[in-house]
Amino acid sequence: MIWTVTRHFALATLLIVATAATAQQKPDKNAMKPMAGPRATILRETPIYVAPDLTSQKVDRIQEGRELVIAESSGPWIRVFANTDMEEVDERDAPVFGGESAPPPVSGWMQARGVVRETTEGGDLVLMGEAASLEILAEDARGPRNAGQAARLLYRRVVEFYPNSALAAEAAWRAADIRWQFEKADAFKRPSAKERDSYLREQLYDDEMKKIIKNWPHSRQADQAAYTMIDNKLCGDWQGEPKCPEKESEYYEKFAAEHPDGPKTAQALYQATYRQAVMGDMYAADGTDKKMDAARTHARELYARMKDKFPASDYTARAAALIYKIDQGVAVYGSDRD
Repeated sequence: MIWTVTRHFALATLLIVATAATAQQKPDKNAMKPMAGPRATILRETPIYVAPDLTSQKVDRIQEGRELVIAESSGPWIRVFANTDMEEVDERDAPVFGGESAPPPVSGWMQARGVVRETTEGGDLVLMGEAASLEILAEDARGPRNAGQAARLLYRRVVEFYPNSALAAEAAWRAADIRWQFEKADAFKRPSAKERDSYLREQLYDDEMKKIIKNWPHSRQADQAAYTMIDNKLCGDWQGEPKCPEKESEYYEKFAAEHPDGPKTAQALYQATYRQAVMGDMYAADGTDKKMDAARTHARELYARMKDKFPASDYTARAAALIYKIDQGVAVYGSDRD
């Protein structure tokens, strides 16, 4: 789940220490050229008019987080060009936000209330905070319908408007993660999600994750991005065969070796421990005792590493429960056969 207490605690810490320092999208060849002027975005859904007058004709409504270019000002009004915010997609045409199309470019007049310009002092903090608030609202069934999408757009604006901000890496990670979770939810609704081998289903778009690793190497956000991309390698339904959990255990152990002190290391070791426990049960069901013993021994070794390195982690406690079940002869996988 992308909206967690941990995430918002981390944001609070970042907002305290961060200081403002003053993404590219693939352009739509058929879109109007934006007028010269500073970039900006809006914190609330706002109507746009043909003239700086509330009685004039409405052109459209601009969603929170959409990129704007300010052409001119007139008192409390600004004339803007609203860019498309077209998502980057690869050649496989991966769905974004359930297949919604990008909004068309529009121009007109809007009230300047709630507008954050790229020149706004502390604008990165404002955009980050509003995006985090929208993430919380996205958890609530009574929240705005597009809260998650709006949060993603606002996070993107932080990166694009304030690339040197101390918040840029976190904003890039959250924007990428929101998109990943939307696409993952969509992918798991399809019949191909139940296929055993990962190559039989459509892969999630990972370019944004790769950019995080490239632009902020060895950072907490890069570790999270690398862990998330393991999703694309995982099997769908194991179908009772040890091949899948064995390979997946290798992925997680490799990640833990490459990121020994990262925010996802304990979780990766737990996932590997779980898969070794599962393999033990699969081999037991097949009567392959030697392989069963090897898998369960490796599960205990992984748990020992967790207990030594991450003694206070919930994942270590969960691994302890797995090992206890193994020692007690309680099945971890296929427990309905007990």
